[in-house]
Amino acid sequence: MKKRQVVIKQRKSSYTTTSSSSNVRYVECQKNHAANIGGYAVDGCREFMAKGGEGTDEALTCAACGCHRNFHRREVETEVVCEYSPPN
Repeated sequence: MKKRQVVIKQRKSSYTTTSSSSNVRYVECQKNHAANIGGYAVDGCREFMAKGGEGTDEALTCAACGCHRNFHRREVETEVVCEYSPPN
């Protein structure tokens, strides 16, 4: 899967309106459970599910595999909307 980066340069103009929004998802767990013996093994967890509510310590722990959210691959979807009105 390709990583995409969107760069928005906005000029102070009355003709252009630009807005952007992004959604962040945490997908498969990439923690190497066999690193201490020199191997490579992942647990197969496919998506991060928070163990607790937003703002608690458990919100950063996965309910499926027990790993911290940082071990899950971060996927960012960005949508950019640009409206242009030509000058009269």
